[in-house]
Amino acid sequence: MADERERKSGIPALLSRLGARTEFSTLVTGDYVVAAETGVERKSVRDLVSSVFDGRLYDQCERMRAEFRHPVVVVEGRSEEAGRHVDNPLVFYGAIARVAVELGVSVVQTPGATDTARLLMAMATRKGARRGALLKRQRKRRGASVREQQLGTLCSLPGVGEKIASRMLERFGTPGAAFGATAAELARVEGLGAARARRLRAVMGTPARAQAARGVQSSLAARD
Repeated sequence: MADERERKSGIPALLSRLGARTEFSTLVTGDYVVAAETGVERKSVRDLVSSVFDGRLYDQCERMRAEFRHPVVVVEGRSEEAGRHVDNPLVFYGAIARVAVELGVSVVQTPGATDTARLLMAMATRKGARRGALLKRQRKRRGASVREQQLGTLCSLPGVGEKIASRMLERFGTPGAAFGATAAELARVEGLGAARARRLRAVMGTPARAQAARGVQSSLAARD
């Protein structure tokens, strides 16, 4: 099973070439479920660094550990790329150390999408992997697909895990209402806080054109 948002990564297409049958769903936990007991969260080096600062990484790992016997984080890219996204590379290695040692989640690094697909295929076809149970569990989940999709939509926001997403749904009723909430209203959600609420409001309320214009201005300033 692959999360719908993984289509654009190209990995599902690579898996198909390797002979895998991939089904898409809106996964609340992880990006891939390769067996009933094995879930995978895939992150580029850049995404891993950003998820450390906004709090997503450890929340995602906690949810993976709660759902899967064998949770795995796949870090896609070369370690030296971390220096492009953070001043101190120890942030990158410190995050990996905490995930592996404190949270007990396996971390595997791959150089690119092709190797990630090969790794996923190897996990899915290893001896003892329970694929039938995976399909059975997924079919059972589809009965609550609307709520799962709502949770998945909210969990895509920076710093929002399943618990906070559930609280947002309870308070606002729908993801649309949550997206339209003010920073003050968001801050009333237990566990969110004022600072994170302001960041969410900025993410949900800043026009894409404004972001693109800022990017162009930054690029021109860098050239000057």
